[in-house]
Amino acid sequence: MAVPKKRTSKAKSKSRKANWKRKSNLKYEQALSLGKSLLTKKNNSFIYLDNLYNE
Repeated sequence: MAVPKKRTSKAKSKSRKANWKRKSNLKYEQALSLGKSLLTKKNNSFIYLDNLYNE
């Protein structure tokens, strides 16, 4: 007979959700920073091959 599993505590689920949100926010910040630097032509801190995308 099937037995239901134990519930995950609220603290554990909130901790996991906070960790996921923190990681996604970091990626968002990085992407936004990259986009801003490309738009302002101040793209010296990373490798960006401009001639590949203009062909």
